[in-house]
Amino acid sequence: MTKRPLILIVLTLGIVSISTASIFIKLCPDAPPVVIASARLGIASLILVPGAIAVKGRKLFGVPRHYFKYILLSSIFLSAHFLLWITSLKYTSVLSSVVIVASNPIFVGFASYVLFNEKVHRYLFFGILLGVAGVILIAFSDMQTGPGLLYGDFLSLGGAVMASCYFIVGRKVRKKAHIFSYITPVYAITALILVGIVFIMGYDFSGYQQSTYIYFILLAIFPQLIGHSALNWSLRYVTATMVAVFVLGEPIGSSILAYFFLNETVTLIQIFGGILILSGIFMSLLEPSIMPPTPPITERMR
Repeated sequence: MTKRPLILIVLTLGIVSISTASIFIKLCPDAPPVVIASARLGIASLILVPGAIAVKGRKLFGVPRHYFKYILLSSIFLSAHFLLWITSLKYTSVLSSVVIVASNPIFVGFASYVLFNEKVHRYLFFGILLGVAGVILIAFSDMQTGPGLLYGDFLSLGGAVMASCYFIVGRKVRKKAHIFSYITPVYAITALILVGIVFIMGYDFSGYQQSTYIYFILLAIFPQLIGHSALNWSLRYVTATMVAVFVLGEPIGSSILAYFFLNETVTLIQIFGGILILSGIFMSLLEPSIMPPTPPITERMR
């Protein structure tokens, strides 16, 4: 299999996996957002750390020292992203929350151009415009249901900004670090940050419904270990902007799941918005610069 098809398959798998996150979170109504976030990252880390050590051994820590600050920064951004976005789901619908948090190509594209000189050429530029237009259309349709959703929408927008920072920092580190050497400390540090916030706020991890703990585990496995890890793996081979454009597909997957599992309806305007998003992703795939020169697809073991 050539490199490009494999990268697109991994990116698609990542989007399908992260599309389940909002559904699992909505199905945990008895748990505070920070508890959900810390459980997701904590369980994911407990699974990942021993597995990564078994695979890489001492090479797991083969990251240049000056990259540690970026790993810490990435963890902080990821913590903030989860806190803001998961909290937004307590106030607004799955569709509004997910489509707004998926608007990060605006921030990633601008920051990647300014910081890394990753130029946004014609196809990718119009792909971003189409995708963002779809996101705005879906959000506008959903926001008509009432002004009470505005607070959740702003929280989701903050989550989009933090996710953008997370992708940008991850792109920098992944150019040098193996996937396990990056995501293992990031997930673990993020979990520690979130657990600390749980205790500071006076919450605990007991007393919830049995189903809530099951969804905690599902959150850790599917959107985190499979979804986020797939996106982080891709950052070594494509630009942060390209990954962010692919994330625009999350609202489509989430809205379909919300329709079946949460009885959230989908309007014709929202369907049209989804078509725009898919068109934006398709157009971005025509951009030859989305796959910059990279190492071989099999990552070097350091």
